[in-house]
Amino acid sequence: MRAETNFRILAPLICLALAWASPAAAQVKVQCPCDKNGDGDCLDIKSGGAAATRYNEPNLAASLGVQCMHLTGGDGFAVMADGRPQYMFGFSDVTGTPQADVPTAGLLAAQWPAPTIAVDQGKKFYLTLTNVGMVIRPDLFDPHSVHFHGFPQSSTVFDGLPESGVAINQGASLTYFYDLVEPGTYMYHCHVEATEHMQMGMLGTLYVRPAQNNLVPGTALAGGFVHQAGYKYVYNDGDGSTRYDVEYPIQLGAWDPDFHDASWTVQPLPFAMMWDRYPMMNGRGFPDTINPAALPAPVENGNIVSQRVSSLVTATRGQKVLLRLSNLNITEVHTLSSPSIPMRVVGIDAKQLRAADPDGSGPQLGENLDYTTNSVTMGGGMSADVILDTSGVPAGEYYLYASNLQYLANNDEAADLGGMMTKIVIN
Repeated sequence: MRAETNFRILAPLICLALAWASPAAAQVKVQCPCDKNGDGDCLDIKSGGAAATRYNEPNLAASLGVQCMHLTGGDGFAVMADGRPQYMFGFSDVTGTPQADVPTAGLLAAQWPAPTIAVDQGKKFYLTLTNVGMVIRPDLFDPHSVHFHGFPQSSTVFDGLPESGVAINQGASLTYFYDLVEPGTYMYHCHVEATEHMQMGMLGTLYVRPAQNNLVPGTALAGGFVHQAGYKYVYNDGDGSTRYDVEYPIQLGAWDPDFHDASWTVQPLPFAMMWDRYPMMNGRGFPDTINPAALPAPVENGNIVSQRVSSLVTATRGQKVLLRLSNLNITEVHTLSSPSIPMRVVGIDAKQLRAADPDGSGPQLGENLDYTTNSVTMGGGMSADVILDTSGVPAGEYYLYASNLQYLANNDEAADLGGMMTKIVIN
């Protein structure tokens, strides 16, 4: 590691550690009904007397109907597929970490993409965000927030917009509350200085699994479909039309290296000058997209792993594969193509493609409006639920990639295949 890089990291880290050592660290506060030891995890409560034993029940979270998670907001680094390090802002998952350890656990721990959030319809979701500050740029005192993009009936105070809700300052925490009423694929991001913080990496996939997954085995649905144990669905479809076997969230995004470099050393460039030249799927460009493991930790990151999510899609022949697609690029519209395996689009923007009940009397279903295609186009902030049926598909390797050929490169490596592309492997 270069000497100047060592100094750049070490000096701010010491300053920030000293700041967190003050009583302000007590502002880390997790609120979760099934958490009795303050670590935000409902499943690992330690026994120690009658009261503690009571809250050590494995099914406590289920009986209360809650889910909990604890994120931090801070900075870190990711490495592009051509080997170039990029400074970033981001979220990290510290669920299960004792409150006293969160300030240090979140330092330089930003993940790209942000940790995937998977929750269940009908649950009460408590999401705590702690702002641990910027190690590399301690001169930046940026607040952070979580905006649950597309969430219906969101409370204003928990919507993440700093103009109307709450933004979390450095050294502080806030627990967001969501009543999960509609299934589908969503996304989340920081909404403070949104253009800058989203470009810098504060973006993640969020999806809500439907209540139909919990039907009693043997339950008959419309059209003669019978629910069986282990069946999973995208929506409460009423007829099994959105059933799938395996799922893969894939987030489309891209970075402007000049913007990230300027944020590392001086200050952000004007937003109008953004030119994204690192197209990525789940925070990676090809060939890193097909690496099933976490990518090696950047040396600039203090050897903390930051890119954990692969984009490699694998399935056994005959399975139905759900792709939870989202475009979180703030500058471009993207078209994703699967030329060899048709894609059945069953939902757009967390809404099933189905017409309403014809007369509103129930229980008949409206017309099914899903469609089959080889490409899906999504603008920024859009999501799509796509099912690949591998029945009759020969075993082998297939490709999923951006139709716009300029997005098949890692910055200036235009001569090589890279960027927004991955493989679908059928066994």
